[in-house]
Amino acid sequence: MTATALAPAYPDAVLFDLLTALLDSWSSWNRAAGSAQAGRAWRAAYLRLTYGCGRYVAYEQLVRDAAAEVGLPESAARALEADWLNLTPWPGALDALRALAPHCKLAVVTNCSTRLGTQAAALLPVRWDAIVTAEEAGVYKPNPEPYRLALAKLGVEAHRAAFVAGSSYDMFGTAALGLRTYWHNHVGLPLVAGAQAPEIEARALDQLVPWLQRFGHRQR
Repeated sequence: MTATALAPAYPDAVLFDLLTALLDSWSSWNRAAGSAQAGRAWRAAYLRLTYGCGRYVAYEQLVRDAAAEVGLPESAARALEADWLNLTPWPGALDALRALAPHCKLAVVTNCSTRLGTQAAALLPVRWDAIVTAEEAGVYKPNPEPYRLALAKLGVEAHRAAFVAGSSYDMFGTAALGLRTYWHNHVGLPLVAGAQAPEIEARALDQLVPWLQRFGHRQR
């Protein structure tokens, strides 16, 4: 019997990066910075600070620090937060979530404050089984703790769950736990040096549901 003839075998849970894999936060950063070039530089500085800080430092403070690092005024950080509720889903995100909801538990694992993470998750009309923020976990991804906390809340073991990443930094954490990963690399970023390649890397989410339907079938 071929793999395509087998019945769907979804994972027990799918965990999502929120602000890059599901929501287009890139456009918000670019608007707040005044240009795509400035927004990319600011976002890159923020990522370096976030992934390097270890224990949780207020997300809003890291955003301000990153703006200062690249020469942007503090008003840029205020503009980003003012635009927060205008974050929009990437094409295909809502369709994928709706397709998965009857079959899997759904969770968010996001490098954000609890306040902003909860607001952003609510922009997606889906019932989340868990929302884990860096603030709640006490540490930023790719430390394994945020992913581990989400799995504990869901009552699901890592080998029975999948993760949808928005950044290849996530792969450091998912690899440590054995979480199979789909990288929604919408803006075409290079794989971070030393990160484990995901099982699938794609510029869109169209391959996500078919991949998850085959999740439980062992590769020969």
